[in-house]
Formats: sequence, structure tokens, C-alpha cells
Amino acid sequence: MNLPGSLLTLEINAVDGSFRWHIDENRWAPEKIGNVTQHLENFLSVATLNPQQPVGRIELLSAEERGYLLEDLNRTEVEYPSELCVHELFEAQVRRAPDAVALVFEAQSISYGELNAQANRLAHHLIDLGVKPDQPVAICLKRSPAMVVGLLAILKAGGAYVPLDPAYPGARLRQVLDDAAPRLLLCDAAGREALGAEAIASLSVIDFSGGELSWAHQSADDPDPHALGLTARHLAYVIYTSGSTGTPKGVMVEHQHLSNYLQWSNRSFYQRTSNGSPVTHSMSFDGIVTTLFGPLLAGTKLHLLDPAVQINSLAESKDGQTFDLVKVTPSHLSMLNKTMHDDEEEAPTKALMVGGEALVPADMQFWQRRFPNVRLINHFGPTEATVGCAAFEITGDLEGITSIPIGRPISNTRLYVLDDHGQPVPFGAVGELYIGGAGVARGYLNRPELTAERFIASAFVEGDRLYRTGDLARYLPDGNLEFLGRNDEQVKIRGFRIEPGEIAARLCEHERVREAVVVARDDRAGDKRLVAYVVCALQDGDEAGARDEDPGALAGALRAHLGGLLPDYMVPAAFVRLEALPLTPNGKLDRKALPAPDDDAYARTAYEAPQGEVETLLAGIWAELLGIERVGRHDNFFELGGHSLLAVQLMERLRRQSLGVEVRTLFARPVLCDLAASLGSHHEVIVPANRISEESTAITPQMLPLIDLTQEEIDRIVSTVPGDVGNIQDIYGLSPLQDGILFHHLLATEGDPYLLVSQMAFADRGLLDRYLAAVQQVVDRHDILRTAFAWQGLSSPAQVVWRKAPLDVFEVELDKDGGPGHEQLRRRFDPRHYRIDLGRAPLMRFVIAREPGSERWLLWCCGII
Repeated sequence: MNLPGSLLTLEINAVDGSFRWHIDENRWAPEKIGNVTQHLENFLSVATLNPQQPVGRIELLSAEERGYLLEDLNRTEVEYPSELCVHELFEAQVRRAPDAVALVFEAQSISYGELNAQANRLAHHLIDLGVKPDQPVAICLKRSPAMVVGLLAILKAGGAYVPLDPAYPGARLRQVLDDAAPRLLLCDAAGREALGAEAIASLSVIDFSGGELSWAHQSADDPDPHALGLTARHLAYVIYTSGSTGTPKGVMVEHQHLSNYLQWSNRSFYQRTSNGSPVTHSMSFDGIVTTLFGPLLAGTKLHLLDPAVQINSLAESKDGQTFDLVKVTPSHLSMLNKTMHDDEEEAPTKALMVGGEALVPADMQFWQRRFPNVRLINHFGPTEATVGCAAFEITGDLEGITSIPIGRPISNTRLYVLDDHGQPVPFGAVGELYIGGAGVARGYLNRPELTAERFIASAFVEGDRLYRTGDLARYLPDGNLEFLGRNDEQVKIRGFRIEPGEIAARLCEHERVREAVVVARDDRAGDKRLVAYVVCALQDGDEAGARDEDPGALAGALRAHLGGLLPDYMVPAAFVRLEALPLTPNGKLDRKALPAPDDDAYARTAYEAPQGEVETLLAGIWAELLGIERVGRHDNFFELGGHSLLAVQLMERLRRQSLGVEVRTLFARPVLCDLAASLGSHHEVIVPANRISEESTAITPQMLPLIDLTQEEIDRIVSTVPGDVGNIQDIYGLSPLQDGILFHHLLATEGDPYLLVSQMAFADRGLLDRYLAAVQQVVDRHDILRTAFAWQGLSSPAQVVWRKAPLDVFEVELDKDGGPGHEQLRRRFDPRHYRIDLGRAPLMRFVIAREPGSERWLLWCCGII
């Protein structure tokens, strides 16, 4: 029997209610079907006994599965020196082998004893300058021995280093300085130039660019952490990551967090050391921690490579110079693979760790074929979990694999995949990843509200804290985790919620695509549309041909590929081919550097100029609406990025030109020359004067020249307006855009795709009342803001302009234990579920509430404009 659903089909007997599964045994393990069956039975049992129970609150998991997810997969307890600071672990290594080489830079080698002595002298100088535990100390040095000395010295003095990479834009560095507000700055000439004189004018600057160092006379002995009041619970560093608002946020990591991570990495990669590791990351990126401090705590060599040639340096490995561990980002790995020589016989490293972004399987396949004895590690973790929280060692064949797991939790770390209610999702289901255990950071510097939102108490281990990552993940059958993208990368296009990562994954399934990223960006008209950026997969010998490939043909092929897999609203409007994805100094994708699509990014045929007045006019309107330079007579409106909302705008533009056409005609004839042939003849439209006055006591059909309504329909409209006839200024038909708004409103059963929401806070009630009074004045002045929709019982929808439309303001009381007030309002009036009555003007609703425990008043506003 052939049933739809090749992976899994549920067949239900309509007579007795029994059911059975039809499965693909190659893709579903029998025990997993047992789990799904148990979940379904649990759900039906609870739903039958308590029909009022919210679906999201029904517990699907059995006690055994819950225990496996929460406990068995998180048995990672290992002893580590939780009471020691990181520099104390380094000092212990110095005592074991003071003459061993610690640092290699160009032709220079520095021993453990000398590196420690230099750091100690500077540390004592910092202590004399007043550095205390938890005090942020900025450091802006180019990659050099001075950078390592500076970092160690700040730790030894009790400070928390705030790294500033001189290669970063000056504006970004100044943002960090403004937020961290350090009193001291360690810098060199490169750092001074990057920051600018104005930014450091108020700081005490310790400059490495001079000849003789002013702290050279200081003691070379280790500072006593007990005398400084320094413990492992004080900060080691504050590293800034990108914030969703555009303002970077500082993650505060303590010594105990860092010690746990470094003990795990040392046990995993530095047990039998020989040549240490190179530093390949920016100082401002926490990925540097693994190969900066790891070798120094293991007694092996730290290699500082010139950032400008570090990829070439890795590719040109020398006999006997194999590193113990090399750590790079996926983007750097792609560059490294292209640089490797074909005759390279010896691997540059014993272990290759890749982290920071989703890993491209083809890049790891290169290493499996070329260097089969190298350990390949996919490393995952946000800065808020101290560098990394999970790892996966790649041992199997990657042929045909589109996603590499992120693995299992590292030592003393717990990972949970939870639903919106903070409960574990069934095995294999998608949820948000939460991280607990010894690596969870203290929080965000100067951001208590954000810290409270993202760092929460664990519901599963008493005394533990969880970091809410915003990452989507699921467990694979073998217990490893798979990363599925970000929930905050979710975008809303034309009312549809879209995961760009899903589209990118589908693109990578096409034989011509090696890497892909999909973003939502504003077009020239200010509307958001999806744009795909692809790096093509080159087969042997086809590189030259690929360069000459018609970009429009590639866009058409990719559009057709996605069109067969995804709904139309998930198919990008444009496909931009790149030689390589742009990278930040950290080696991560630089989204801001992704170029705007040009005309070649759209699926189009060979260009032929429009013919005649109507085609030329139509091509100009298309070009303006779609944000492209040139439109040919054989181009397809939808293949150029058009969609239903733009179609409505197109109809309105044509009406302004007195060219009548219905929107369904566009869907039937989307090619420009065909649509032009369908357009109606030119005719003038004269707008008559409004015949309804303030003295009118009744409204008749003759008074409404812009809409055809019967007297009964008019009376029905009048009955819906407070104040009856005296409060009606005009009645006329909907514009095409309004027609679309009403259509989507009626189509949606929950929420409204056109509902715009905003929140504001006011210092007191008086200020709030004055603001609302000002809004009322604006409404009184503008007819469109006093307009409501009428459609029930009418032959055609109408818009009704009220003469007076008082604001609808509703006051609520917030729960003092319910969290931040703005979050309570957001949850209570979530636009995904909240709707407003389109028949009541103005089409705006206001909710006000007093912030619990405060004099502040909060305002929640939604409306359809």
C-alpha cells in the first residue's frame, strides 16, 4: 500500500479509533517509534481527562525518558582545581619546568621562567596603580609577546582583562571602552592609533611602544593572591560580543569558569605534548583562550603567528613541527584547505578543532582524505559558557552528510533542550539549548536586566544556573546534539515567520552550492525580502567555466530547486554568488559586509527591451517596486522577487495611471509583455466632492458616489458607529492595499500580520497622560487615523471615516512576581495571538500599567497603520 509521507505516516481506523505507523526502517529506529507512540498516548490521556489543560503544558515524556535527557546525558562530573586562579595554574607549570620554552614569536623564544618574571613585574606595577579584584583593565596590543605578558599580568594583579583588538574598527573599540569604563589601558603604538587620542585621554595608559619599560625594576616574584583578596570567584576577563541592538555586551567570566574549560582542553589535547599550538584568533574573540592559555598550562609552546600570513604559515608545516592542536573557525578552515600544497605529506597538527560557526562537512572530508590520522573536533559553545560547552570528534565517513553534530557536553557541563515552558522536549524534537554547570558565566557587565533574562536558576539541579542560548538544537539517536540555528535569526516576511537557516540548509543540498547563508534585508523601497548568498561548489576542472556561468541562470536554477522544496514565501528574491563569504576579524560571517544584490542576482531571461508605451510604463513600475535597475519584456514579476503584497501595490500604481487590471490577472500572466497586453484602456477618474456634512441627519445611496451600497447596507454601517450619522464623515470603498489588509485579517484566526506593536516607559502618570493627549490630537487631525472597516452584511467592504474617534486606553495591573513589566505586557498581548476590532476607529489600542515597585508607567501600543 502506498501512503503519503515516506518517512512516517500515522494511519487511524475511523471505526474503532485504533492506529498504526508506517515507517521507513532505514531512517526510524523501532525504539524511537515506541517513544513517539508513548508521547501520543500520554498526550491523549491527559487531554481526555483534562480538556482545559493548555497543550503546551501536557507532559509527554515518561519518567525513564525524562531521566535519560536530564541526567544520563549530563553525567560529566570530573574533578578540577576550582579554587585556583588561572595564573596560579600557569605558575605551577613554571615551577615544574622554568627553562622550558613557553612562547615562540618569529625568531624569538621565551622560557616559562622569563615569561613569568616579565608578567610579574608588570603585575606589581598594576597593583601599585590600584588594580583590585574584578576591576576591568583594557588591553589593546597587536599580537606579540607583550600581549601575552599583559594578559598574564592583569590576571596576576587581580584585574579582569578587557581585550581590544587593534584591527577592529575604532568606533567598535570606543563602544567597548565606554561600556567597560576601565581606568587603566595597556597599549602599544597600534593600540593608540586604533583607539584615537580622544578615547584614551581620560585613561591611565601603560605604553609598550617606548624603549625602556617603567616597571622593569619591579619584583619578579609571583604576587600573593591571598594578600590581594583574589579568589577563583573573581573575574578573569570581560569579552564583548555582538548585541542584537547593535551595542556590544560584555560577558563576565570568572577564574573558576576558565579553569574548568582549560582542564578539559588540556586533558583532551595536551596530554602528550610536543609542539603546542598556534594562536589563530583575535584577542577580542574568546576562541583564542583554548590555544593561548592551553599550552601555557600544559607546559608546551605557545606560537604567535603573524595574523597577515597565519593561514599560509599553517599550510607550510615543517618536518618535526607538527602542532598538538590547531583551532580555527570554519571560514578559516576553508581558506586553509585552499592553501594546502598538494604534495604536503605531514599534517600540520595532531588535532584540528573547528568552532565558532556551523561546520561545512566538505572541509572536514578534505582532512579525512588528506590526513586520516588527525583528530577532527567540532567544538561548540557561546562566550557566555566560557569558550565551549560541547565537542564532537568526527570519526565516521562524512559522505552525504549535510550537518555535523556539536556532540556532547564537556566536563562538568550540563546541556538541556527545552520548550517554551522550560521543560525538556522529547528525544529528537527541536527546542532551545540551555547550558548549565561550571562554565556558565557570571552575566553581562552593566546589563542586570539582560543578565536576569538570559541567566536563570536551574529547575533541574539545585544551586545551578542555566544560560539560555537562543540556539535551536535536537538530540540525535546516538545522544549527540545537532545545532539547527538561532531562534533570534527568525525573521518575519509578509506575516510569515521564517528560519533562514532552514533555507540555507536546503540550498546546500543543491549540487552547485558549497556554502550558503540567507538574510532578510531591506530593498530600495524599505520592504524586507530574503536574499541568499552562495559559494558555489567547484568540480575538478570547472573553475573557469563556473566564473563565466550566467548569474541569472544560476539564480533561476536555485529558485527552481527551492520552489520544489519550500513554500513560495521562503524562496529568496535574489541569489548572490560570492567567491567566499565575508569574515569578521574573528573569522565569523560578517553579515554587514554581504553586498546588496544587483540585477544579476535575480532569475531572469535574456534581456529584451520593453516595447510600446504600456510595456515601458509597466517596466518602470516593476523596477521601482522590486528595487532593480532594469526589467525586460520577458521577465517574470515573481521570479524577480515579487510577491502578493507587492502585487497589491502594483495594482494601486496602475490605477493611478488609469490602467485597470485585477490582481488575479498578474498571477495568471506574470510576464511583463503578457501582462501589458491584458491591461485595460486608459480612462480618467474624477473624484467627486464629499456630500456628507455635519448637518446631515441621514445618509442615502446618492450621497456615496464612491461606493455602491443599498440603503439597508448604509443603515447597517450607521448602526455600528457610536453617535450614528452625526459621527460619520465619509464612506467609500477600500483601496487595493486596504483590501489586502482586511483579507489577511480575516484569513488569520490568531493575531494579525499587519499589527504593529511598540512599548514605551514614562517616569510618571502625568507624563503618560500628556503623551496620550498628544496622540489624540494627531488622531483628531488626520482622517485616515479615524477610519474603520465595515464588511459584515455588505456586498462590498467599506471604510468609514469617523468625525470623533477617542483613543481606546485599557489599564491593567501587573504581577509583582511576574518578571519585568514590559515582558509581562509582551506575553499578555502577544501580537501572534492578540487581535483588534477593525470596525472600531482608531485602529490603535493602548494598554497602560504601573511598573511593580516603581513610579514608572508602561505603555503598550498596537495598531494597523
